[in-house]
Amino acid sequence: MDIDAGMEIVVVGGGMAGARLAQQLAPAAPGVRVTLFGEERHAPYNRVLLAEVLAGRYEPDVITLPDAACTIRRAVRVDRAERLVICDDGSATRYDRLVLATGSNPVLPPLRGLFEAGRGELPLGVHAFRTMDDCLALSGALRPRVRAVVVGGGLLGVSAARALAARGAHVVLLQQGEYLMERQLDEQSGRLLRAHLESMGIEVHTECRVRGLRTTPDGTSQTAPTVPAAQTAQTAPTVRAAPTVRAVRSVELADGYCLGADLVVLACGVRPRTGLAQAAGLEVDRGIVVDDELRTSDPFIHAIGDCSQHGGVVYGLANAAREQADALALLLTEAARGPVPGRPADPPRYTGTRALTRLTLNGSPEPEPGPAPAATAAEPARLGATGIAPFDLAAFGDPLPVPGDDVLRLTDATRGAYRKVVIRDDRLVGGILLGDLAAVGTLARTWEADEPLPATSAPLLHLLTNDGGS
Repeated sequence: MDIDAGMEIVVVGGGMAGARLAQQLAPAAPGVRVTLFGEERHAPYNRVLLAEVLAGRYEPDVITLPDAACTIRRAVRVDRAERLVICDDGSATRYDRLVLATGSNPVLPPLRGLFEAGRGELPLGVHAFRTMDDCLALSGALRPRVRAVVVGGGLLGVSAARALAARGAHVVLLQQGEYLMERQLDEQSGRLLRAHLESMGIEVHTECRVRGLRTTPDGTSQTAPTVPAAQTAQTAPTVRAAPTVRAVRSVELADGYCLGADLVVLACGVRPRTGLAQAAGLEVDRGIVVDDELRTSDPFIHAIGDCSQHGGVVYGLANAAREQADALALLLTEAARGPVPGRPADPPRYTGTRALTRLTLNGSPEPEPGPAPAATAAEPARLGATGIAPFDLAAFGDPLPVPGDDVLRLTDATRGAYRKVVIRDDRLVGGILLGDLAAVGTLARTWEADEPLPATSAPLLHLLTNDGGS
């Protein structure tokens, strides 16, 4: 790939992947001009920390990404023949290389009562939890002891439930699967997570299917103004009453039981935003298909982040988005500058991300009395107002064994700790750590190295003990 100095790179998507790429390219390739388009009215931010904003631990500006200048504009079409990005305001921007970082949309389940025929608005009180606007709308609707139902017990749903409880809401968490966070945990660790959430006052229901929502008018419909009797019909203004706004009142379960609800949070997963790529004729499967240079089926267009599919995998994870952005920035920079002395002649490649999930659930479901402490990046561990200690969780690789795998598991009921690793063909392929994460760094490095383990299990047993990672 030959890239000349002065080339125009257009990045569509102001999320973590697009902002990271623009940030990496700006100082590294001064001869390259980068234009970043984003749809949100907020400056690019760290989406991973939205739950901390909802919980009240961080102000929104604290999670803003550094040096991420973004033009608020929505791309609606790509003209591949002319290499133009057409935006909703009618403007057209030329590109030499286009990067699609369009992210993903929240999945809205097919629930009865979610939408009315011919209308696309969610009822009042029903929220997705994907963007800063979602977070601020939820935060604005909170009040003490508000009844909040979270639909979906994955990572996002658990994070939302914990944040709502921290703000004083009465929270019910509904999970269709057998246990929480099925993608990252096993049944035993899922039970421990459930017990911790319940100790925070969160009501948890698993193997629970939601049928629909019940709504009632909230009384905010527009009505025609009163016209004085002396006023004739010819002079009376014509006012058409607006449809009555619906507000959620309960969540109906498959067995007919209804849970009263003032707020409903839909945390049912995400789906890659591929519409722009599909309309442009690019190859799309579950995501926008890319190769090891993160190129799409058009060699002048790349895709990174939640919208991309590499090696058959749609990651949908923040660390994958960062690694893809860094890999593409290096590839484009080296191509712009030419070969760098001392480096291999082959272009840098993205070979996939080994994903590790970490989550900390603070133990205090209600704020402590007195002024709120200043938010810091590293807050010391402490007991909450209810005496409940924070709960740490980490999961990596494939923690569910298949026939022939070896499993090492340590459980400490007194400390509420659980550690498990899965070994396949003498290699560490996955693990779960709950409670005490002292060993997570060393275990993660062993897993990332993907090298054969020693013949005995003693080294891994040492890692699984309390001092193994120190």
